[in-house]
Amino acid sequence: MQAWLQILFSSVSLFFLLLLLTRLMGKRNIIRMTPFRLVSYIVIAVIAGLMSLNLIENPAFGFIALGVWGLFPIALEYLSLKSKWVHDLINGKETVLIKHGKIMEENLLQTRLTGEELLRELRSKNAFNLADVEFAVMEDTGDINVLMKSDKKPVSSYDLGKKVAPLAEPQTVILDGNILNESLFSLGFNTEWLGIQLETIGVSLDNVFIGQVDSSGDLYLDLFDDSVQVPQPKVKEMLYANFEKIQADLTTFALETKNEAAKAMYSEHAKNLSQLMKKLKPYLLR
Repeated sequence: MQAWLQILFSSVSLFFLLLLLTRLMGKRNIIRMTPFRLVSYIVIAVIAGLMSLNLIENPAFGFIALGVWGLFPIALEYLSLKSKWVHDLINGKETVLIKHGKIMEENLLQTRLTGEELLRELRSKNAFNLADVEFAVMEDTGDINVLMKSDKKPVSSYDLGKKVAPLAEPQTVILDGNILNESLFSLGFNTEWLGIQLETIGVSLDNVFIGQVDSSGDLYLDLFDDSVQVPQPKVKEMLYANFEKIQADLTTFALETKNEAAKAMYSEHAKNLSQLMKKLKPYLLR
């Protein structure tokens, strides 16, 4: 067999073998990968490269080395799921860098992190003032997570005692001018509804780069032609405004009528509608 055919055959074979191995080793973000897993991937890649170019004379030796570096991490990963001791042995433990606002110098030395590097990592987490940090920990991936002091954290709706509408993942229904029927049908809509929405906005389908529908049924469009201004969806806001108008009309009717029975009826309906609006406000106004 000619050399180039042999290299082609071994490269194609190793390509699919490595594809299988990486799938078995699980999905991992390379940025948050532990040092041990990163080294395993590098060694596997080097062995595969040497085998692909036939630089390892005996292919059996290459497959043995590839099997060890491919299967051992999978086995250790399985054991780490069953035992915290094995997990900590392989991946290490998280290290507390700041506790109660005080830098833990010994732990900083243990992680080989300088003060300047710590400040840089804090700035990447939008913590520019060290005095605002309550707690900081370095994970086994090397990533640093920060907890701000309670009086420095952004105010949430929970802190204000206000309810907000739960948000679901928006579904992409148009991509590159093509309708994605599966996403559209999962929301309970059809192509006729989408066509009406596009016609109302005054946009053609072939001019839409991305179209998304959120959990409330609002359609957001990004167009190829950026000079065209697309009105932002205001379905929920308009519905709440209609409720406000009806409530105001009922209150006006109650003040203007001379009929006591009608006055009582208008006042009762205005009160009930006001209570309903109070419950719906977190869901209709963002």
